[in-house]
Amino acid sequence: MRYTLFGRTGLRVSELCLGTMTFGEDWGWGAPKETAARILSSYAAAGGNFLDTADIYTAGTSESMLGELLAGRRDEFVLATKYTNATDDADVNASGNHRKNLVTSLEASLRRLRTDYVDVYWVHARDVWTPVEEVMRALDDQVRAGKVRYVAVSDWSAWEISRANTVAELRGWTPFSGVQLRYSLLERTPERELLPMARAFDLAVLTWGSLAEGRLTGKYLRGEGGRLDVANWAGDRDRDEVIVREVVRIAEEGGWSPARVALAWLRARSGTVVPILGVTTEDQLRDNLAALDVRLDEDQLARLDAVSGTDLGFPQDFLGRPEIVEVVYGRRWREVDDRRGTDRRTPLTG
Repeated sequence: MRYTLFGRTGLRVSELCLGTMTFGEDWGWGAPKETAARILSSYAAAGGNFLDTADIYTAGTSESMLGELLAGRRDEFVLATKYTNATDDADVNASGNHRKNLVTSLEASLRRLRTDYVDVYWVHARDVWTPVEEVMRALDDQVRAGKVRYVAVSDWSAWEISRANTVAELRGWTPFSGVQLRYSLLERTPERELLPMARAFDLAVLTWGSLAEGRLTGKYLRGEGGRLDVANWAGDRDRDEVIVREVVRIAEEGGWSPARVALAWLRARSGTVVPILGVTTEDQLRDNLAALDVRLDEDQLARLDAVSGTDLGFPQDFLGRPEIVEVVYGRRWREVDDRRGTDRRTPLTG
Protein backbone atom coordinates (compact mmCIF):
# COMPACT_ATOMS: atom_id res chain seq x y z
CA MET A 1 0.00 0.00 0.00
CA ARG A 2 1.26 3.45 -0.90
CA TYR A 3 -0.08 6.77 0.33
CA THR A 4 -1.32 10.02 -1.14
CA LEU A 5 -2.06 13.48 0.24
CA PHE A 6 -5.58 14.39 1.29
CA GLY A 7 -6.30 17.33 -0.97
CA ARG A 8 -4.43 20.54 -0.27
CA THR A 9 -3.15 19.29 3.10
CA GLY A 10 -0.17 17.36 4.40
CA LEU A 11 -2.36 14.50 5.67
CA ARG A 12 -1.16 11.14 4.36
CA VAL A 13 -3.88 8.63 3.53
CA SER A 14 -3.63 5.17 2.01
CA GLU A 15 -4.47 4.78 -1.67
CA LEU A 16 -7.48 2.61 -0.83
CA CYS A 17 -9.98 3.60 1.87
CA LEU A 18 -11.88 1.03 3.93
CA GLY A 19 -15.55 1.86 4.04
CA THR A 20 -17.35 0.52 7.11
CA MET A 21 -20.99 0.86 6.11
CA THR A 22 -20.82 -2.94 6.02
CA PHE A 23 -19.84 -3.20 9.71
CA GLY A 24 -22.91 -4.48 11.53
CA GLU A 25 -25.98 -6.47 10.56
CA ASP A 26 -28.66 -3.97 11.60
CA TRP A 27 -29.79 -3.44 8.02
CA GLY A 28 -30.23 -7.13 7.29
CA TRP A 29 -26.85 -7.54 5.60
CA GLY A 30 -23.27 -6.76 6.50
CA ALA A 31 -20.46 -8.19 8.60
CA PRO A 32 -20.78 -9.31 12.22
CA LYS A 33 -18.27 -7.97 14.72
CA GLU A 34 -15.86 -10.92 14.48
CA THR A 35 -15.68 -10.65 10.68
CA ALA A 36 -15.38 -6.87 10.82
CA ALA A 37 -12.43 -7.24 13.21
CA ARG A 38 -10.64 -9.56 10.79
CA ILE A 39 -11.35 -7.23 7.85
CA LEU A 40 -9.93 -4.26 9.75
CA SER A 41 -6.85 -6.20 10.82
CA SER A 42 -6.18 -7.43 7.27
CA TYR A 43 -6.60 -3.94 5.86
CA ALA A 44 -4.21 -2.50 8.45
CA ALA A 45 -1.69 -5.30 7.83
CA ALA A 46 -1.68 -4.34 4.15
CA GLY A 47 -0.75 -0.77 5.12
CA GLY A 48 -4.23 0.76 5.01
CA ASN A 49 -4.84 3.66 7.38
CA PHE A 50 -7.98 5.43 6.07
CA LEU A 51 -11.33 4.44 7.61
CA ASP A 52 -14.68 5.87 6.53
CA THR A 53 -17.94 5.64 8.44
CA ALA A 54 -21.03 7.76 9.23
CA ASP A 55 -23.40 8.29 12.11
CA ILE A 56 -26.27 6.60 10.25
CA TYR A 57 -24.36 3.51 9.07
CA THR A 58 -26.06 0.42 10.45
CA ALA A 59 -27.97 2.68 12.84
CA GLY A 60 -24.81 3.74 14.66
CA THR A 61 -23.40 0.22 15.01
CA SER A 62 -20.62 0.92 12.50
CA GLU A 63 -19.24 3.76 14.64
CA SER A 64 -19.66 1.82 17.89
CA MET A 65 -17.94 -1.22 16.43
CA LEU A 66 -15.06 0.88 15.13
CA GLY A 67 -14.68 2.56 18.51
CA GLU A 68 -14.31 -0.81 20.16
CA LEU A 69 -11.99 -2.26 17.51
CA LEU A 70 -9.69 0.78 17.52
CA ALA A 71 -9.16 0.76 21.27
CA GLY A 72 -5.47 1.31 21.99
CA ARG A 73 -4.55 2.12 18.38
CA ARG A 74 -6.91 4.88 17.34
CA ASP A 75 -4.09 7.31 16.45
CA GLU A 76 -2.66 4.87 13.91
CA PHE A 77 -5.62 5.56 11.59
CA VAL A 78 -7.12 8.47 9.71
CA LEU A 79 -10.66 8.19 11.00
CA ALA A 80 -13.49 9.85 9.08
CA THR A 81 -17.19 10.06 9.83
CA LYS A 82 -20.19 12.06 8.58
CA TYR A 83 -23.27 13.94 9.70
CA THR A 84 -26.42 15.31 8.04
CA ASN A 85 -28.91 12.50 7.56
CA ALA A 86 -31.79 11.99 9.98
CA THR A 87 -30.95 10.06 13.15
CA ASP A 88 -34.20 10.60 15.09
CA ASP A 89 -37.49 10.94 13.21
CA ALA A 90 -39.17 12.35 16.30
CA ASP A 91 -36.81 15.35 16.42
CA VAL A 92 -37.26 17.91 13.65
CA ASN A 93 -33.69 19.17 14.21
CA ALA A 94 -32.01 15.75 14.15
CA SER A 95 -31.15 16.12 10.47
CA GLY A 96 -29.64 18.65 8.11
CA ASN A 97 -26.44 20.66 7.80
CA HIS A 98 -27.27 23.31 10.41
CA ARG A 99 -25.09 24.08 13.42
CA LYS A 100 -27.35 22.43 16.01
CA ASN A 101 -27.39 19.11 14.20
CA LEU A 102 -23.67 19.35 13.44
CA VAL A 103 -22.71 19.80 17.10
CA THR A 104 -25.15 17.20 18.40
CA SER A 105 -24.17 14.66 15.74
CA LEU A 106 -20.45 15.17 16.24
CA GLU A 107 -20.68 14.72 20.00
CA ALA A 108 -22.69 11.52 19.53
CA SER A 109 -20.19 10.20 16.99
CA LEU A 110 -17.26 10.92 19.28
CA ARG A 111 -18.94 8.96 22.06
CA ARG A 112 -19.60 5.96 19.83
CA LEU A 113 -16.10 6.08 18.35
CA ARG A 114 -14.56 6.41 21.82
CA THR A 115 -12.33 9.29 20.76
CA ASP A 116 -12.10 13.01 21.38
CA TYR A 117 -11.51 13.94 17.74
CA VAL A 118 -12.07 12.77 14.17
CA ASP A 119 -9.50 13.31 11.46
CA VAL A 120 -11.99 14.05 8.69
CA TYR A 121 -15.58 15.21 9.19
CA TRP A 122 -17.78 14.89 6.13
CA VAL A 123 -20.97 16.82 5.43
CA HIS A 124 -22.93 13.84 4.17
CA ALA A 125 -25.37 15.55 1.80
CA ARG A 126 -26.60 19.02 0.85
CA ASP A 127 -29.38 20.52 2.96
CA VAL A 128 -30.59 23.49 0.89
CA TRP A 129 -32.34 25.10 3.89
CA THR A 130 -29.02 25.75 5.66
CA PRO A 131 -26.90 28.60 4.23
CA VAL A 132 -23.45 27.58 3.06
CA GLU A 133 -21.95 30.28 5.32
CA GLU A 134 -23.50 28.66 8.39
CA VAL A 135 -22.12 25.24 7.45
CA MET A 136 -18.57 26.44 6.84
CA ARG A 137 -18.39 28.61 9.96
CA ALA A 138 -19.84 25.83 12.15
CA LEU A 139 -17.32 23.34 10.76
CA ASP A 140 -14.47 25.80 11.32
CA ASP A 141 -15.54 26.19 14.95
CA GLN A 142 -15.12 22.44 15.46
CA VAL A 143 -11.68 22.53 13.85
CA ARG A 144 -10.64 25.36 16.17
CA ALA A 145 -12.06 23.43 19.12
CA GLY A 146 -9.81 20.48 18.25
CA LYS A 147 -12.66 18.03 17.71
CA VAL A 148 -12.15 17.88 13.93
CA ARG A 149 -8.87 18.00 12.01
CA TYR A 150 -10.10 18.39 8.42
CA VAL A 151 -13.49 18.91 6.78
CA ALA A 152 -14.85 17.47 3.58
CA VAL A 153 -18.08 17.15 1.64
CA SER A 154 -20.18 14.39 0.11
CA ASP A 155 -22.98 14.45 -2.44
CA TRP A 156 -23.07 18.19 -3.21
CA SER A 157 -23.21 19.88 -6.59
CA ALA A 158 -19.96 21.29 -7.95
CA TRP A 159 -21.11 24.91 -7.91
CA GLU A 160 -22.07 24.80 -4.23
CA ILE A 161 -18.78 23.17 -3.22
CA SER A 162 -16.98 25.89 -5.16
CA ARG A 163 -18.99 28.58 -3.41
CA ALA A 164 -18.42 27.01 0.00
CA ASN A 165 -14.65 26.82 -0.44
CA THR A 166 -14.43 30.32 -1.86
CA VAL A 167 -16.40 31.73 1.08
CA ALA A 168 -14.22 29.78 3.54
CA GLU A 169 -10.97 30.97 1.97
CA LEU A 170 -12.09 34.60 1.84
CA ARG A 171 -13.15 34.57 5.52
CA GLY A 172 -10.23 32.58 6.87
CA TRP A 173 -12.30 29.50 7.69
CA THR A 174 -11.32 25.88 7.09
CA PRO A 175 -12.17 24.86 3.50
CA PHE A 176 -13.18 21.43 2.29
CA SER A 177 -10.15 19.24 1.54
CA GLY A 178 -11.99 16.31 -0.03
CA VAL A 179 -15.14 15.36 -1.88
CA GLN A 180 -16.91 12.02 -1.76
CA LEU A 181 -19.00 11.06 -4.77
CA ARG A 182 -20.50 8.15 -6.65
CA TYR A 183 -18.03 7.29 -9.41
CA SER A 184 -17.35 4.09 -11.31
CA LEU A 185 -17.32 2.64 -14.81
CA LEU A 186 -21.12 2.57 -14.56
CA GLU A 187 -21.43 6.15 -13.25
CA ARG A 188 -19.17 8.64 -15.00
CA THR A 189 -21.36 11.75 -14.89
CA PRO A 190 -19.11 13.34 -12.19
CA GLU A 191 -16.71 13.98 -15.07
CA ARG A 192 -19.04 16.76 -16.24
CA GLU A 193 -18.55 19.19 -13.35
CA LEU A 194 -17.50 17.54 -10.09
CA LEU A 195 -14.11 16.15 -11.13
CA PRO A 196 -12.95 19.33 -12.91
CA MET A 197 -14.01 21.27 -9.81
CA ALA A 198 -12.08 18.88 -7.57
CA ARG A 199 -8.94 19.35 -9.65
CA ALA A 200 -9.33 23.12 -9.59
CA PHE A 201 -9.62 23.21 -5.79
CA ASP A 202 -7.12 20.36 -5.28
CA LEU A 203 -9.68 18.20 -3.47
CA ALA A 204 -9.08 14.53 -2.81
CA VAL A 205 -11.80 12.47 -4.48
CA LEU A 206 -13.14 9.45 -2.60
CA THR A 207 -15.36 7.24 -4.71
CA TRP A 208 -18.30 5.38 -3.24
CA GLY A 209 -20.15 2.75 -5.23
CA SER A 210 -16.74 1.90 -6.74
CA LEU A 211 -18.01 -1.54 -7.80
CA ALA A 212 -21.60 -0.38 -8.37
CA GLU A 213 -23.11 -2.53 -5.59
CA GLY A 214 -21.36 -5.59 -6.99
CA ARG A 215 -22.41 -5.15 -10.61
CA LEU A 216 -18.80 -4.64 -11.70
CA THR A 217 -17.73 -7.93 -10.12
CA GLY A 218 -19.62 -9.74 -12.88
CA LYS A 219 -21.56 -11.83 -10.38
CA TYR A 220 -24.95 -10.84 -11.74
CA LEU A 221 -23.90 -11.98 -15.23
CA ARG A 222 -23.04 -15.33 -13.65
CA GLY A 223 -26.51 -15.56 -12.12
CA GLU A 224 -25.28 -15.13 -8.56
CA GLY A 225 -27.39 -13.37 -5.97
CA GLY A 226 -26.78 -10.05 -4.30
CA ARG A 227 -28.43 -6.97 -2.87
CA LEU A 228 -29.66 -5.86 -6.29
CA ASP A 229 -32.60 -7.05 -8.33
CA VAL A 230 -34.51 -5.74 -11.31
CA ALA A 231 -36.46 -3.33 -9.12
CA ASN A 232 -33.44 -1.54 -7.62
CA TRP A 233 -30.84 -1.88 -10.34
CA ALA A 234 -30.52 1.96 -10.47
CA GLY A 235 -29.18 2.27 -13.98
CA ASP A 236 -29.58 1.35 -17.63
CA ARG A 237 -29.39 -2.41 -17.31
CA ASP A 238 -28.68 -3.07 -21.00
CA ARG A 239 -25.90 -0.46 -21.18
CA ASP A 240 -24.47 -1.61 -17.86
CA GLU A 241 -24.29 -5.19 -19.07
CA VAL A 242 -22.23 -4.16 -22.11
CA ILE A 243 -19.76 -2.36 -19.83
CA VAL A 244 -19.56 -5.23 -17.35
CA ARG A 245 -18.93 -7.74 -20.14
CA GLU A 246 -15.98 -5.64 -21.33
CA VAL A 247 -14.63 -5.52 -17.78
CA VAL A 248 -14.92 -9.32 -17.60
CA ARG A 249 -13.11 -9.74 -20.95
CA ILE A 250 -10.20 -7.58 -19.82
CA ALA A 251 -10.10 -9.44 -16.51
CA GLU A 252 -9.81 -12.75 -18.34
CA GLU A 253 -7.01 -11.36 -20.50
CA GLY A 254 -4.97 -10.37 -17.48
CA GLY A 255 -5.85 -13.24 -15.18
CA TRP A 256 -7.54 -10.83 -12.77
CA SER A 257 -10.96 -10.63 -11.20
CA PRO A 258 -13.42 -8.09 -12.69
CA ALA A 259 -13.43 -6.21 -9.38
CA ARG A 260 -9.69 -5.64 -9.62
CA VAL A 261 -10.07 -4.27 -13.14
CA ALA A 262 -12.84 -1.85 -12.09
CA LEU A 263 -10.76 -0.57 -9.15
CA ALA A 264 -7.61 -0.33 -11.28
CA TRP A 265 -9.52 1.83 -13.77
CA LEU A 266 -10.48 4.22 -10.96
CA ARG A 267 -6.90 4.37 -9.71
CA ALA A 268 -5.74 5.28 -13.22
CA ARG A 269 -7.90 8.43 -13.35
CA SER A 270 -6.21 11.81 -13.13
CA GLY A 271 -5.99 13.69 -9.86
CA THR A 272 -6.18 12.22 -6.36
CA VAL A 273 -8.78 9.46 -6.61
CA VAL A 274 -9.13 7.09 -3.63
CA PRO A 275 -11.62 4.24 -4.08
CA ILE A 276 -13.64 3.27 -1.01
CA LEU A 277 -13.80 -0.49 -0.44
CA GLY A 278 -17.10 -1.82 0.85
CA VAL A 279 -16.68 -5.49 1.76
CA THR A 280 -18.45 -8.00 3.97
CA THR A 281 -15.88 -10.82 3.86
CA GLU A 282 -12.11 -11.21 4.11
CA ASP A 283 -12.03 -12.81 0.66
CA GLN A 284 -13.63 -9.73 -0.86
CA LEU A 285 -11.08 -7.52 0.89
CA ARG A 286 -8.15 -9.61 -0.34
CA ASP A 287 -9.47 -9.46 -3.89
CA ASN A 288 -9.98 -5.68 -3.70
CA LEU A 289 -6.51 -5.10 -2.26
CA ALA A 290 -5.03 -7.12 -5.12
CA ALA A 291 -6.17 -4.32 -7.46
CA LEU A 292 -3.03 -2.49 -6.31
CA ASP A 293 -1.01 -4.92 -8.44
CA VAL A 294 -3.10 -4.43 -11.59
CA ARG A 295 -1.75 -2.09 -14.26
CA LEU A 296 -4.09 -1.65 -17.21
CA ASP A 297 -2.32 -0.87 -20.49
CA GLU A 298 -3.31 1.97 -22.81
CA ASP A 299 -5.42 -0.28 -25.02
CA GLN A 300 -7.36 -1.70 -22.07
CA LEU A 301 -7.96 1.76 -20.62
CA ALA A 302 -9.10 3.02 -24.02
CA ARG A 303 -11.54 0.12 -24.39
CA LEU A 304 -13.03 0.77 -20.96
CA ASP A 305 -13.27 4.49 -21.63
CA ALA A 306 -14.94 3.90 -24.99
CA VAL A 307 -17.60 1.51 -23.71
CA SER A 308 -18.39 3.47 -20.53
CA GLY A 309 -18.02 7.09 -21.66
CA THR A 310 -20.81 9.59 -20.96
CA ASP A 311 -21.80 12.78 -22.72
CA LEU A 312 -20.35 15.75 -20.88
CA GLY A 313 -23.21 17.97 -22.00
CA PHE A 314 -23.17 21.71 -22.58
CA PRO A 315 -20.89 23.63 -22.41
CA GLN A 316 -18.11 21.02 -22.27
CA ASP A 317 -19.10 19.14 -25.42
CA PHE A 318 -19.56 22.41 -27.30
CA LEU A 319 -16.28 23.94 -26.14
CA GLY A 320 -14.40 20.73 -26.94
CA ARG A 321 -15.30 20.78 -30.63
CA PRO A 322 -12.12 21.36 -32.70
CA GLU A 323 -13.61 24.27 -34.64
CA ILE A 324 -14.68 26.00 -31.42
CA VAL A 325 -11.27 25.40 -29.82
CA GLU A 326 -9.67 27.22 -32.75
CA VAL A 327 -12.06 30.14 -32.40
CA VAL A 328 -11.47 30.47 -28.66
CA TYR A 329 -7.71 29.83 -28.51
CA GLY A 330 -6.60 30.89 -31.98
CA ARG A 331 -5.08 28.84 -34.79
CA ARG A 332 -1.70 28.56 -33.07
CA TRP A 333 -3.05 27.03 -29.85
CA ARG A 334 -1.12 23.78 -30.41
CA GLU A 335 2.14 25.72 -30.02
CA VAL A 336 1.28 26.61 -26.41
CA ASP A 337 2.33 24.23 -23.61
CA ASP A 338 0.35 24.53 -20.39
CA ARG A 339 2.70 23.15 -17.74
CA ARG A 340 0.63 24.23 -14.76
CA GLY A 341 -0.32 21.42 -12.39
CA THR A 342 -0.08 17.73 -13.21
CA ASP A 343 -3.05 17.17 -15.49
CA ARG A 344 -1.44 18.50 -18.67
CA ARG A 345 -4.85 19.29 -20.03
CA THR A 346 -5.42 20.72 -23.48
CA PRO A 347 -8.41 22.61 -24.88
CA LEU A 348 -9.51 19.40 -26.59
CA THR A 349 -9.33 17.19 -23.51
CA GLY A 350 -10.51 19.71 -20.91
